[in-house]
Amino acid sequence: MKHLDIKIALTNADMVGTDAVICGWVRTFRESASVAFMELSDGSSFRRLQVVIDKEKVACDAECTKLGASVAVKGTLVKAYKGEGNELNAKEVTLLGACPADYPIQKKRTTLDFLRGIPHLRLRTNTFAAVFRVRSVAAQAIHRYFHDRGYYYINAPLITASDCEGAGEMFRVTTRPWNAADKSEEEYYKKDFFGVKAGLSVSGQLEGEVAATALGKIYTFGPSFRAENSNTTRHLAEFWHVEPEIAFAELPDLLEIEEDLLKYLIRTVLEECPDELAFFDSFVEKGLIEKLTHVANSDFAVCPYTEAISLLEKVKERFKFPVAWGSDLQSEHEKYLTEEVFRRPVFVTDYPKEIKSFYMKQNPDGKTVAAVDLLVPGIGEIIGGSEREADLGKLRAAMEERHMDMAAYRQYLDLRVFGSVPHGGFGLGFERFVMYVTGMENIRDVTLFPRSVKNIM
Repeated sequence: MKHLDIKIALTNADMVGTDAVICGWVRTFRESASVAFMELSDGSSFRRLQVVIDKEKVACDAECTKLGASVAVKGTLVKAYKGEGNELNAKEVTLLGACPADYPIQKKRTTLDFLRGIPHLRLRTNTFAAVFRVRSVAAQAIHRYFHDRGYYYINAPLITASDCEGAGEMFRVTTRPWNAADKSEEEYYKKDFFGVKAGLSVSGQLEGEVAATALGKIYTFGPSFRAENSNTTRHLAEFWHVEPEIAFAELPDLLEIEEDLLKYLIRTVLEECPDELAFFDSFVEKGLIEKLTHVANSDFAVCPYTEAISLLEKVKERFKFPVAWGSDLQSEHEKYLTEEVFRRPVFVTDYPKEIKSFYMKQNPDGKTVAAVDLLVPGIGEIIGGSEREADLGKLRAAMEERHMDMAAYRQYLDLRVFGSVPHGGFGLGFERFVMYVTGMENIRDVTLFPRSVKNIM
């Protein structure tokens, strides 16, 4: 059906006086004796289009007036009687899809918790429609940022035989029946589709390093999967990952790129989603726009892990989780550093090697690695990265300490044999970024169909 998007109909002053067909879902309907007012939404705009219906001239089926019904309205665009933009004087209203009275999205019960139970309908609310418009703008900005700076977009495989993190938290991929009778695990996988144990990828990093050692600067942007039995508001079993890998880059280069990327993405959302952010600022997180503007205009701080622990130990009585050198930072520690000590985003660098992944470059002190986590006010860690270990001997030693299967990483090790170079990269959890710029507190509310422990609706 040829029709005009509401976003264009609302804002294009040159279309005043012209006829148009507008399609959308009924969001409100009110009437007097002679005139009725209908508000339509089609998803293209945060704002709705008001349709004015002269009841003496235009017949309107009662089904067209019900909340959630879809309609097509033919009429003339005119300047809005109140406020800015345009509205539509109806000439004809046609029902496209009726909506019964038990439509579940009603003002009296549309809490976020309730809406998580109807993920197929929740995007029709203001909150979720706004979240996913912001998510779309942010995704396009990611591609634009890297493309404009000479990075190549790489599609890493989702099925893999190696565990990037070395932690074993992978979903198994198999075509074998659940009750297959085999004498051993080795025999089971030998008969499987790939002939070896396979799983869903936890990260595209290892493949990204392969591409970076040929193309120089690359990024992957796609789903990752972690079978982590965590039911927090910050974890998903399936999430989207932005992972650049850069040849000839060392740790200071990564800090510069991470800061530039985060500021670029925030500024893009501020510029391209003003209505959505105004809504979130009013109804989701007071002061959101001020927070984002502050981050976009701040010089990020840099704090070595050892110094961060020293700062935290001075006030350790206030924390639920203990503070000690060698322990990982918890959310409460990260928020204290960003919100009370530095009052801005902070890079925490040079973590103990025992709490970081095997592939991170070992520092000369023998105790730490060239890792970096970017912490931001309000959420804590948003980016994690490192310079990668380019020395074959040191990489093999780190893997042996973790009792990893060298054969599964033969190709990865080969990168340190044939022309090894300093290189590094990082990962930005896309859902966590969307949470940050919208103020949404639960990661399940920024992805279309959240996958988490005991949940695959």
